[in-house]
Amino acid sequence: MTAHTTSNDPASSRTPSAIDAVADAYVQRVAELDPLTATAIGVPGHDHAMTDLSPAGHEARASADRAVLRELDTLERDGRHEFDGIDRVTLAAMRERLGLQLELHDSGEPLASLNNIASPVQELRDVFDVMPTGTTEAWENIASRLTGIPEAIEGYVASLSEAARRGQVAAVRQVREGIAQSRELAGDDSFFRELIRGPEVDSVLDESGACSLIRAELERGADAARASYARLATFLERDLAPRAPERDAVGRDRYALFSREFLGAQVDLDETYEWGLDELARVVAEQEAVAREIAGPGASVADAVAALDADPARTLHGTDALRRWMQETADAAIEDLAGTHFDIEGPVRTIECRIAPTQTGGIYYTPPSDDFSRPGRMWWSVPADVTEFNTWREKTTVFHEGVPGHHLQCAATVQARDTLNSWRRLMCWVSGHGEGWALYAERLMADLGHLDDAGDRFGMLDAQRMRAARVVLDIGVHLGKRAPEQWGGGVWDADKAWPFLLANVNMPEAFVRFELNRYLGWPGQAPSYKVGQRLWEQARDEARAAATARGEDFDLKAFHARALGLGSVGLDVLRSALRDDPRA
Repeated sequence: MTAHTTSNDPASSRTPSAIDAVADAYVQRVAELDPLTATAIGVPGHDHAMTDLSPAGHEARASADRAVLRELDTLERDGRHEFDGIDRVTLAAMRERLGLQLELHDSGEPLASLNNIASPVQELRDVFDVMPTGTTEAWENIASRLTGIPEAIEGYVASLSEAARRGQVAAVRQVREGIAQSRELAGDDSFFRELIRGPEVDSVLDESGACSLIRAELERGADAARASYARLATFLERDLAPRAPERDAVGRDRYALFSREFLGAQVDLDETYEWGLDELARVVAEQEAVAREIAGPGASVADAVAALDADPARTLHGTDALRRWMQETADAAIEDLAGTHFDIEGPVRTIECRIAPTQTGGIYYTPPSDDFSRPGRMWWSVPADVTEFNTWREKTTVFHEGVPGHHLQCAATVQARDTLNSWRRLMCWVSGHGEGWALYAERLMADLGHLDDAGDRFGMLDAQRMRAARVVLDIGVHLGKRAPEQWGGGVWDADKAWPFLLANVNMPEAFVRFELNRYLGWPGQAPSYKVGQRLWEQARDEARAAATARGEDFDLKAFHARALGLGSVGLDVLRSALRDDPRA
């Protein structure tokens, strides 16, 4: 019999269980089958290798999922092991996540993956952003991985072709985005050329001996990567685009599956759509009230935006100033919150803010590696023509990506070696949990007084408004819901979505267009932010009500510690785990 604690408290150390052993072995198996994921989560030893994106590769990963689920079932049936609360959460989370991965696999969805933001077109490039670059071995790994891109793209083409044979092809809008991005990566100004000729290369490699050989391999790898992306662009244009549907909507059945994937919860999509409309109206009213605080009685949201943008104290010039401001703001939040509202210790206290090598306009976070040799990082991908930045828009974004948002959530989970297995710490990520927490964190910072400045609070509401609008648009388009008369009536589609988004997203049109294409091509992901926030707030309110029913004061700090200590599990699993331990 395996001995371990019976406490549900993730703050106490415990002896790893048989369930943990299965989960840990699964992480190593996934790392072997999917080296891109291994690099992303910081599992060493696979940075030189490339993921097999062919149908056979997808089947091998599905087989690993099936095998683990069988192992878990066997462990639970044989009666020789005692399982504590952490084990029970692992069982529920793995069954939910792996079971859903198998549903997606069996539906053929992974074979057809193609969109403007989160498909192999981007993933094969994006992995290089988080690869180590400080040693000659690191650059050998980069060279090796670059030379593996052609085979990976051939596998990807085979998967897209098989999906097309089954009648599964992304909407033509997404195919065109894939063509444009592939051509850019194949061009003379390709990212791959920039990668191997930057100052980081020169700082590590000299011109003698083995280093000269590595430089030559890097050049060959970059050329091979560019050529393979050119072949991908040709395939997408000549073979896939003619078979791609014009219709963006995926329909209710597919959307329900995607919604579960991103939330880890099953929600009533029709009720959620109506809630989205109400939530958008509520946020707009709150933002309009703050606009009058900023620009005077009768002022509109546009008036407040103009006043804030004209304030030199809220304007940053150049990416160097932006990066410094991001770092200072993120560091200050850690100092303010550590020891008071959250326990933030050791390497979790370090976040690194960077300007991304891409120029899409996105802001994102990458978690630390398992050993924290790669710290948690906040990235800002700045378009080439953007040189000024407004702090009122982005202060809440720093809280979202940093502390108490993604960095606290992810880095603290990676650090939890004493309680969580490596699958819980490194691999399990549910968008609704993660992005929902980050939006919850934005509101929390307002509640804690960190957004008392009217401009900063207006910026937080501006971001929340966009997230609420995405719930309406995403569900509306993909389920063919009726649009309100204010937005043209009839059935939601891309044409109706465009003016709706422009009215509710205070960003340059190029960014808004990218975002619209993202929602159209990645169904269910964008609503997971705001719906995730809603489910987090419901979980908190349930915990508060339970404490009141027991005649106790509600300890918000303890609730946050308990909830975050579970790791990024599906939101149904989260709420169930919190109910099972009502004294969180």
